[in-house]
Amino acid sequence: MKSSGTRQGYGDAARTPRGVLPRVRDPLTLLGAEFDGVHDVWRSTAGTVCVAGPQAARAVLGNRDGTVVDMSDFYRTRHGDFGPRAAQIRIGRSARALMRRHLDARRPELPGLVAELLTPSAVWPDAGNLLVLRHLRDVLVHPDAPPRLHATVEQIVRRSVLAGARRRHSPASRLLFRRRALSVLHGEVRARRRELTGPRDPRDLLDVVVGESEPGADPKDLAEVYLSFLFAAVGSVGFALGWSVYLLGTHPDSPAAKPSWVVREALRLWPVAWLFARTPSRAQDLGGTAVTPRDRLAVCTYLVHRHPGYWERPDEFVPERWAQAPPDPAYLPFGHGPHTCAGATVTMRLLEDLVELITRDRRLTVTHDGAGPQVGPALAPPRFTAVLSARTGCPGRR
Repeated sequence: MKSSGTRQGYGDAARTPRGVLPRVRDPLTLLGAEFDGVHDVWRSTAGTVCVAGPQAARAVLGNRDGTVVDMSDFYRTRHGDFGPRAAQIRIGRSARALMRRHLDARRPELPGLVAELLTPSAVWPDAGNLLVLRHLRDVLVHPDAPPRLHATVEQIVRRSVLAGARRRHSPASRLLFRRRALSVLHGEVRARRRELTGPRDPRDLLDVVVGESEPGADPKDLAEVYLSFLFAAVGSVGFALGWSVYLLGTHPDSPAAKPSWVVREALRLWPVAWLFARTPSRAQDLGGTAVTPRDRLAVCTYLVHRHPGYWERPDEFVPERWAQAPPDPAYLPFGHGPHTCAGATVTMRLLEDLVELITRDRRLTVTHDGAGPQVGPALAPPRFTAVLSARTGCPGRR
């Protein structure tokens, strides 16, 4: 097994002297190379205004003073922000309630899924994504939905959600699949609208989106909002689980830690939602940098979470740091402000349950090739193999 800390191979970029750019064009590495740990806001060599300071990041994402053009990261469609805001709130509230009911009812199934899908070994991060898909399948698409819809959602996950999946298909193939998948979703949205004659409990997340949206909402926009739920549930939750397992396996000598500490530390070091784009609403000074509406702001939570002014040993995996109250301003794994991830609490609960089940009575061993994270809109773990074997020592410790 090749054991490495978070800095080995790719973590060091976060502390490269400002102005010394690496040869690779990975945006995460480029931003890390420019950040000197002192200047919280700066104009990058590419022209983007980068935000790595906790206070500046909260000011931009919170947008209390209207300093940026308000936008939602979750409800963004090709036509702009899906709305109105009241509909976003209704959808979020109903989706959380549905997820909680599902997790409460299906929690006893988790040990069996872990045993079936992760033992004795599994290839990650796909294993985490596919486990989450199995666990949430009925809440994503209810059991009595048309078989074609079930098949389409499964294909979307395998072709578009899994890390690196898009690179395994040609642009023409992706375009053709996208058209077919959206056609199925648009048809299902219209069918459910016809069925909707009054208030009823939603059967799945597509019911939530259709039932809580405005009557005149475009079916194409509703399909995109549903896809946001699919990507967030299977992609983001699966990747966060993958980072937790990866960090535990690559730090076998670290002290035993509560699952909640492990999950929080994994989200600190490797926030799946690592970059938020915003546009200034007017000319202003942001952290000592002059910006105008022509600029593009990039709030990098990866750097916020490793800011040396707020975190001790910022680039190290130290789950026990969460035994004490964290520096709240410097922890934004689900964003901040009015568009903070609505399902954060539900997500944390599921992740903690899974980490506990994976590590409680089994010994975890991870092997990998030393590759860095898979950087895209989401920050996914590198490809690795995790082996779970029977524990011979005291239960409850790795």
